[in-house]
Amino acid sequence: TNTSTINIGVSGDTVNIPSGVTIANAGTATGFGGANTPAFHAYLSGNQTISDNAITVLAANTETFDTASDYDTSTYRFLPAAGKYWIYAAASIYAPSLSDLNSAQMNITKNGSTILRHTAPDYRDNKPYGGALSIASIIVANGTDYFTIGVKGNSDSNNNLTISGNAEQPAYFGAFKVIE
Repeated sequence: TNTSTINIGVSGDTVNIPSGVTIANAGTATGFGGANTPAFHAYLSGNQTISDNAITVLAANTETFDTASDYDTSTYRFLPAAGKYWIYAAASIYAPSLSDLNSAQMNITKNGSTILRHTAPDYRDNKPYGGALSIASIIVANGTDYFTIGVKGNSDSNNNLTISGNAEQPAYFGAFKVIE
């Protein structure tokens, strides 16, 4: 009935648990596993104008959190340590007038080159005002790589388009380390 701490070894020791041994835990386990960090989530704080038919970096300029200061709110780049990361983003693109948006796409770029692309369908048949995009994947980083989100829209009238940055249609970019 007395509570005490049992220490196995001292600092610097290695404790080996042989193959076939089962460790059963009926209490609280601490210090096991890993953390899904570094991690960040950033969003576009207002609307962003993008040129027609050109890939533009999503300007997610406001951080909700950034556990290791790996996201740069001025270049919109995620520069993580080596590892595997779940990278995700979403945005809505709007054309200046009804039925003007032909297509929209979102890319994950690594060191400036597209490595994953999601292209929304041709919008002309349904004549919408805008298109919602999202993308996510597990990506490997080597410790010197940087990642951005590219967004592209194509309008009938070659007008500039808008990425919405309002609360109802947020545009965001985030990532976290995958525990292996």
